[in-house]
Amino acid sequence: MRDFLDLLAARVPAPGGGGAAALTGALAAGLVAMAAQFSGEQLPAAADLVQRADQLRGRAAGLADQDAAAYGAVLDAYRRPRHDHDGGERRQGIAAALHGAATVPLEIAEIAAEVAELAAVVAAGGNPNLRGDATAAAHLAEASARSAAALVYINVALGRLPGDLSQRAAGAVATAQAAAGRVSAVPG
Repeated sequence: MRDFLDLLAARVPAPGGGGAAALTGALAAGLVAMAAQFSGEQLPAAADLVQRADQLRGRAAGLADQDAAAYGAVLDAYRRPRHDHDGGERRQGIAAALHGAATVPLEIAEIAAEVAELAAVVAAGGNPNLRGDATAAAHLAEASARSAAALVYINVALGRLPGDLSQRAAGAVATAQAAAGRVSAVPG
């Protein structure tokens, strides 16, 4: 973790916002899994929640590296020399790289939305002694979804990509926000 944070703060292009969003989503999923493991008496589906949270945690953690690679591809595409005779190959390469740089954070946002929903389930019905952890998970997941979605919007605009990517990102944010709102409404 310390190595990642040091690299995040370094004067290098990646990891950046996407990696931070992915790690935040993975942290949230870890909290959900932990809280669910202590909620077997209260939640009959606790084992299933743990398993799904662990799957999402692993996927989100892996997306931190994929996001760095996708951003690297964007930088490489922009570095290609401009030639009048390339028939738009450079422009197409940039658009393809931006598409990759949009789809990775989109997946991060969608994972975060699901993590937020799992956190809401655990906060509402799980072990009350772990409600704070489930609440933190929901809010971290919402932050992950919002951060990742912002990157989707930026890359979609830069690449003039299909609007459905932004719509999916907005849907993930709305889902995560609603779940975090439900957690905040859970009586203490």
